[in-house]
Amino acid sequence: MSKDIRLRKGADLNLVGRAEKKINEKSKSDLFAIQPDDFFALTPKLIVKEGEEISKGSPIFYDKKNPSINFVSPVSGIIRSVNRGAKRKIESIIIEDHGEREIVHDLSKDLNRENVVELLTNSGCWPFIRQRPYNIIADPKDVPKSILISCFTSAPLDVDFDFILKNNKNDFQSGINIIEKLTDSKVILTVANNSDSFFKNIKNVEIIQVSGPHPSANPSVQIQKISPINMGEKVWVIRPEDVVNIGLFFKTGVYQAQRTIALAGSSLKKPQYFKTKIGAQIKPLIKIAGLKSKSQIRCINGDVLSGSITTNDGFIGFYNNLLSIIPEGNKYRMFGWLPFVDNSILSLSRTSLSWLFSKKGFEIDTNLNGEERAIVVTGEMEKVFPMDIYPMQLLKVCMTGDIEKMEAFGIYEVVPEDFGLIDYANTSKIEAQEIISDAIELMIKEAG
Repeated sequence: MSKDIRLRKGADLNLVGRAEKKINEKSKSDLFAIQPDDFFALTPKLIVKEGEEISKGSPIFYDKKNPSINFVSPVSGIIRSVNRGAKRKIESIIIEDHGEREIVHDLSKDLNRENVVELLTNSGCWPFIRQRPYNIIADPKDVPKSILISCFTSAPLDVDFDFILKNNKNDFQSGINIIEKLTDSKVILTVANNSDSFFKNIKNVEIIQVSGPHPSANPSVQIQKISPINMGEKVWVIRPEDVVNIGLFFKTGVYQAQRTIALAGSSLKKPQYFKTKIGAQIKPLIKIAGLKSKSQIRCINGDVLSGSITTNDGFIGFYNNLLSIIPEGNKYRMFGWLPFVDNSILSLSRTSLSWLFSKKGFEIDTNLNGEERAIVVTGEMEKVFPMDIYPMQLLKVCMTGDIEKMEAFGIYEVVPEDFGLIDYANTSKIEAQEIISDAIELMIKEAG
């Protein structure tokens, strides 16, 4: 029997501003940043100082809870600043890029599991591997139930991995050959159904085709259908370009921070792809793509449903392949509370006639077109949530902080991004992603 997955629940948002399939390799960033907030539930211990010269691959900080995991510099240069927030929390380490110094690791050892783990943790490649539950960095001491790599995307304006990695097929295969040593079962690759993807020719993996609307590409959705997580079990997830980075590391012995970014959104003149490095500054990329107007914009690290807010002067997140630029929603519609007033508003409900009109795409802004309400419409969330979980009931027990009920309703199986479409679709405007994030933090603290 086929293990292919077909999903019916969810929704695809057709937005304008998709990146043109042409990679710009001329972008140059002088500043790069490592931001500890990119790593959920991490407590960093800094090991560099401002003004210190470092090489590519030099450790910047490590995880206090697991000191063996190093977080390293994507470039060689000088530590320009260490920015701190409240209670001296480290918000970012800014590195000024210059020089060609790099740390080269010895790859002459036998590549058994123990040595592979040691090389990945020492080199800085280990943070590429995250675990479910919780979406935290995987523990090197664990052996996962399985490893899943979702090789396609379904979020609005998201990147096309087949396109950006078409010249890294051999490096991707090399990465798979290393990754499979970390688990006793096969590595699972999920690909879009009926697509002509080079991922379907990758060896030493189990390939599963997935069809359906967003969030069909979310690892949580796929894991529940393929390899459900029971209490005490762990499934690891890796992004496709990070598989390439791992493959390149075991080819060169040097930490690789390749990152291909889709700069997309309706505010841009020329949405396009850029080849750069992890943590690159956003401003040079926006300058090349150009803005349509001088009106205020919102920069989002990731997609418009589940990405994190940044600024024009900000930096690309560690795991991001997408940077969304859309108009700020600081203008309000007259009589916007009336249905059918403005059919250019993309709505998943029938309060707008947008669903009747065949458009090439919608221009959206950050306006919520409403405010948080106490009343939740029963059955509304379930229409766009394809997992075998009751989302409304889970959110309720998360808000009460009842750990036993949170476990019973599926907190181990979800991460905040799985509720991005619910945030968009629900008329109550409840911040579901924030509720789930707070609940997972509580679970880590109380249940481990």
